[in-house]
Amino acid sequence: MPKITFIEYDGTVHEVDADIGETVMEAAMRGSIASIVAECGGSCTCATCHVYVDDAWLEKTGERSLEEEEQLDNAYDVRANSRLSCQIKMSEELDGLLVRTPSYQGR
Repeated sequence: MPKITFIEYDGTVHEVDADIGETVMEAAMRGSIASIVAECGGSCTCATCHVYVDDAWLEKTGERSLEEEEQLDNAYDVRANSRLSCQIKMSEELDGLLVRTPSYQGR
């Protein structure tokens, strides 16, 4: 079972076990990561599951889709390593994934 390390904007660290095939957002919800809001439930329509993927993991998580890019236009403090956690599916290859959350998950 792959693990994800979430570092919240205030420095709080959580390690969450993820199921193969579930999204990073789903694992965050199950792991009670407070700074992941996920208003739309993972349908890529709100950008409230925004995370910063650690640079070492960017290539493995893949590129943003056009739909994801459009939603990130509505996110706060978007960076080169910004992703919507609902768009990253977990695999064994992502075991150890490290993501950080922004200080605000609004539009």
